[in-house]
Amino acid sequence: MINHKIRAREVRLVGTEGEQLGIMSLDEALNLAREKNLDLVNIAPQAKPPVCRIMDFGKYKFEQSKREKEARKKQKTTSVKEIKMRPNIESHDFQVKVRNGIRFLQSGDKVKASVVFRGREITHPELGRELCKKLAQELEQVSNVEREPKIEGRNMVMILSPK
Repeated sequence: MINHKIRAREVRLVGTEGEQLGIMSLDEALNLAREKNLDLVNIAPQAKPPVCRIMDFGKYKFEQSKREKEARKKQKTTSVKEIKMRPNIESHDFQVKVRNGIRFLQSGDKVKASVVFRGREITHPELGRELCKKLAQELEQVSNVEREPKIEGRNMVMILSPK
C-alpha cells in the first residue's frame, strides 16, 4: 500500500537512507514524503504501528522485477527426454540410442527409456526388461536408475536421472 491507501492513524517512519524517523501521524509522514517528491510505502503492515518508508515506488517496483528476472534466469529446469526402442532393436541402432542418452544426461535432462511392444511381442516382457537393463548398464557412468522398468500398457518404461 502506498500514500493515501494506507489506513493507520500512526506509522513508524523510515527515511530514504534507512534511518529511523520515529512514530508520527500519517498526515505528517505523507507531508514529509510529498516534500521530497517521493512516496510513502507501507513495508510492514502487520507491525504495531505499521512501518512505512519514504522511497520512489516506481524505482522500487523496477528493481524488484529486475531481481525476480535474475532469479528466474538462474533457475535450472530439467526436462524429460524420451528414447523409444523396440524389443528386437539392432546393435548399431541401440548404440545410437545410447549416445543420445549420454548427450541428454550430460546436458542435465532426465531420460525416459521406452520399449514399445507391437502385436504378440507383449507376450515376452523379459526381452524389454533385458533391453532396459542393458541400456542402464551402458549409461551407468552418467546416470542413476530413478525408476525400474515397468510395463505401462504396450510400453515398458524406465526413467534415468543424471548423476
